[in-house]
Amino acid sequence: MKDYAIAAIPADGIGPEVISAGVEVLHALAERQGDMRFSVHTFEWGSDYYKTHGVMMPEDGLEQLKSFDAIYFGAVGAPDVADHITLWGLRLPICQGFDQYANVRPTKILPGIQSPLRKAVPGTLDWVIVRENSEGEYSGNGGRAHRGLPEEVGTEVAIFTRTGVTRIMRYAFRLAQTRPRKLLTVVTKSNAQRHGMVMWDEIAAEVAREFPDVTWDKMLVDAMTVRMTLHPESLDTIVATNLHADILSDLAGALAGSLGVAPTANIDPERRFPSMFEPIHGSAFDITGKGIANPVASFWTAAQMLEHLGENGAATRLMAAVEAVCAQGIMTPDVGGTANTREVTQAVIRAIREG
Repeated sequence: MKDYAIAAIPADGIGPEVISAGVEVLHALAERQGDMRFSVHTFEWGSDYYKTHGVMMPEDGLEQLKSFDAIYFGAVGAPDVADHITLWGLRLPICQGFDQYANVRPTKILPGIQSPLRKAVPGTLDWVIVRENSEGEYSGNGGRAHRGLPEEVGTEVAIFTRTGVTRIMRYAFRLAQTRPRKLLTVVTKSNAQRHGMVMWDEIAAEVAREFPDVTWDKMLVDAMTVRMTLHPESLDTIVATNLHADILSDLAGALAGSLGVAPTANIDPERRFPSMFEPIHGSAFDITGKGIANPVASFWTAAQMLEHLGENGAATRLMAAVEAVCAQGIMTPDVGGTANTREVTQAVIRAIREG
């Protein structure tokens, strides 16, 4: 019996709703598998914690998380707390503190879900976006001077290092190597950003020589949005900078039908620290407490967590259950259904037990 210690951080908005649904599904899956169990410890960090303590998590938060096998994260953000406080106070310190430098976001059209793209069906769009997750435009370098004066200056410095770019390129090429099409698209903006992005391009070409079996091409980020929309079948694995992939993966989720089904994994490929798994839909305060939050993204990211833990069979069983439930039309309103969060969760649990 394998016992996995999971740190759950539901955090804000619909985070607690979808993470509690995900934990329930994980326990049902463990019971069905029969050879694993999950010990889940919930950390009540987030915007409410900030309003009481003045910080999003305790000073020793990373030390508390370090011993867990994985982190299951909900969403961060609140209408009455500035976004830069919530993001830089909780999610980014975990990603950067644990050097989770590979952000992996699979996207595909699930059965029963309608893409806004004309003629798009399951199989038309099946991508994995690899986002550099430790530096680039979100490195945190910069500052403000002469606040409030006419000459006020704000700088945001994008940092690209040879180490950071090389390791994310290798990760992306290796991932592309495992997929049937062995196809990688490198996203850039080197026509306008002639230092960091030109280095990004040069390192991509260097790393490509290590993977002769992978076909790769290069796209400027603005042209990439057009290709994703008009020719989705031409793409497979995609690698981009922190900012570019953040934007493109939201577009990908929308093209697949809804951000409510979009998962992400923040991976430390060297496994020095726990990796973190989260849906990308955000805190969604407009529907918080209504019971209609889509839990599919939290289920899919749980499958990513299982794969990272080496439980590929359990991950496959979970995704098969999710796809079966979607195909039956048991879905929340954001993807055209009439079911609530609880009904979708129970349907997935039934599919796991029967599958």
